[in-house]
Amino acid sequence: MDSQPTPRRRAYWLKTLHQWHWISSALCLLGMLLFAVTGLTLNNASHIESKAVVISREARLPDTVLKQLSAAPAHKKAPLPAPVARWLDDALDASTAGRPAEWSADEIYLSLPRAGGDAWLSIDLASGDVEYERTDRGWISYLNDLHKGRNTGLAWSWFLDIFAVACLVFSLTGLVLLKMHAGNRSATWPMVGLGLVIPVVLALLFIH
Repeated sequence: MDSQPTPRRRAYWLKTLHQWHWISSALCLLGMLLFAVTGLTLNNASHIESKAVVISREARLPDTVLKQLSAAPAHKKAPLPAPVARWLDDALDASTAGRPAEWSADEIYLSLPRAGGDAWLSIDLASGDVEYERTDRGWISYLNDLHKGRNTGLAWSWFLDIFAVACLVFSLTGLVLLKMHAGNRSATWPMVGLGLVIPVVLALLFIH
């Protein structure tokens, strides 16, 4: 590689960097649009009206299902038995499978937070009575929770990490490309410097 003329090395690196840059930008495109829009909605949340929709449901566990809860687990926080979780899903549309429940002598309580809303469920161990409440705060709240990674699960957490790496590749390859083209574009470094100075000055002067 060292024996090759400088123009050939430059052409090689330009081609490689452009390739990494467009691949990472393609991977980031939808995510960056999502995060840009939700950045606006989060920053202006006080100006965006939202109305929560609350759904309340009640039911009673059949005796055969209630018997599944007769033996308390070894730990006070443990998932419901699979037959109970399936019954609750069918009867109340309450997704409880694998969710940790709080077991006490007379009641089981589940907190069921979700992106864009919340939910909870309680089971009376004596009677088998079930109370379920679900709150939906709307699609803007849902997208905001995706932005924050709040109650979004493991798969979305992995996506956020991969997306962050792709953004780093996109930004760093863009910076190197700026450097390689800076000789023909006199405004390159003043603009880069401006992009650095503005947030630093705002943070120092207006954030306390």
